[in-house]
Amino acid sequence: MKSQLQHLLDLALQQLQDQQVVPADWVNKSTLERTRDRSHGDWACNLAMVASKVAGMKPRDLAEKVVAAIPANELIVRTDIAGPGFINFFLQEQAEFAVLGDILNKKEAFGRSYVGQGQKIQVEFVSANPTSSLHVGHGRGAAYGMTVATLLEAAGFQVQREYYVNDAGRQMAILATSTFLRYIELCGENFTFPSNGYRGDYMRDIARTVVDAHGNAWVKPAADVFANVPKDEVKNEAGEVIDGDKEAHIDGLIDNARALLGPEGYDVFFRAALDSILGDIKDDLEGFGVTYDEWFSEKSLADSGAIDRVVRTLQANGTIYEKGGALWFKSTDYGDEKDRVVVRENGQATYFASDIAYHLNKFERGFDKVLNIWGADHHGYIPRVKAAITAMGLDAGKLDVQLVQFVTLWRGGEQVQMSSRSGQFITLRELREEVGQDAARFYYITRKSEQHIDFDLDLAKSQSKDNPVYYIQYAHARICRVFDKLAERGHSYTLEDGLQALSSLKEDVERELVKKLAAYPEVVQAAALSYEPHHVSNYLKELAAQFHGWYNDHIVLNDDTNIRNARLLLSQAVKQVLANGLGLLGVAAPVQM
Repeated sequence: MKSQLQHLLDLALQQLQDQQVVPADWVNKSTLERTRDRSHGDWACNLAMVASKVAGMKPRDLAEKVVAAIPANELIVRTDIAGPGFINFFLQEQAEFAVLGDILNKKEAFGRSYVGQGQKIQVEFVSANPTSSLHVGHGRGAAYGMTVATLLEAAGFQVQREYYVNDAGRQMAILATSTFLRYIELCGENFTFPSNGYRGDYMRDIARTVVDAHGNAWVKPAADVFANVPKDEVKNEAGEVIDGDKEAHIDGLIDNARALLGPEGYDVFFRAALDSILGDIKDDLEGFGVTYDEWFSEKSLADSGAIDRVVRTLQANGTIYEKGGALWFKSTDYGDEKDRVVVRENGQATYFASDIAYHLNKFERGFDKVLNIWGADHHGYIPRVKAAITAMGLDAGKLDVQLVQFVTLWRGGEQVQMSSRSGQFITLRELREEVGQDAARFYYITRKSEQHIDFDLDLAKSQSKDNPVYYIQYAHARICRVFDKLAERGHSYTLEDGLQALSSLKEDVERELVKKLAAYPEVVQAAALSYEPHHVSNYLKELAAQFHGWYNDHIVLNDDTNIRNARLLLSQAVKQVLANGLGLLGVAAPVQM
């Protein structure tokens, strides 16, 4: 219905532009929305108010010209001008109900559009360091990123989903060294494990695979591994650091491990850890319904010379200078709070340098838009990345960044603590096993990504209307049961029967339910363009509530054949839209519960 009215308004505007009432190059930014008060009609448009200035006319005067230029259409009963210049449309009594046939003819395609016009957009999300299993915080980024990508596809964009594998840098060095330490421990060496190493039980499991594959071939005496290494951190009973430096301690162990093992030996532990954890991450995400088109290696940027190329380009642009033996990028020239190091004094490129090279690679792949989904702690990273993109001569406006806030997990009224180094955290896999995939996927996207989420495990598992995902799924299953009962009672029904009985839908609550169904495509489009999937989850909650309320007060399997067929048609349309919406969110639409 909206598209039909918008088309009529576009024709009217074109006529006014041809008549030079409105400038031919004027870009229409007016809105067409459903009215909240039926006394104001069914739809209202602010075209006359938006265009009045460029037309040099009072809004109400321009509104009269717009109305006069709207082609005649049997769906419109009348058009009124209200207030400062709103154009209100009053439609035929049954016009809104025509959407039911549209829904059931289009089926899964209802709600999809081509507003994206096939533009290529890359969505990079999760990209967690492959140093441990994914925890519930990563789960939110996974659910959010996958849902945004799916919504963009539904809106007509060509989407590539990408995971940036951080397989280079200091954290991976700590991981490889931690694996080596657990390996020599399993082989009989005794020592105190570093406080800043990765300490989870999974590290022993990875080290055991090296033992199984290589035996004691790579064992080095603990005395040699810890030789000349700065003292580890020492704390008093109050938890205050009184001696040592945990960062210097682990860095010393990394240097010793590399020297003792050599490149070949060190790579054994690096690959064992990376392959094991990345494999676990891939399995975990696939089990969560999250898939990728590309797993991009950070290490490949250095191996291919991409980082060196970026540094040379920035040097040629005059945006890099040397200070203290390091190379600094002049990010303050682009609005950042301070300049940033791209190459350290020891000649090693920083993570920031890798990120510049990565974004250059993204842009060179020809995406019309690049969407990064990062954790909230990366907020300060956005200005420097955009600065570097601009300094490289690229359009930083093509980069969008959405931040995903942290998740606090609650069970039995108590907060669950998480720590990746200690290994004491609730994994995404454990969450899915406890509350189910549907609840996890749904709850993660019920609020704006930048808003904090308190994830209540008890509520997510409850079977009540207080649990929104259960309430929505129950509405779908309830409608399926209606059609089972129809067959059990020996009644027949076809889509054509329902369409012929449309005039039997006379209740205000039925009209409101149909209006809600008709709004679904607008919701999907708005959610996609704003990167806000919570619009869809909120819509589904409201649709389910309206359906349950109507169902509880009205007999669907009415003795009157026309009423029964009309209500079955309405129920069938609700079922289809619920299934479509849940599908976009990665949530199942069960036929029974």
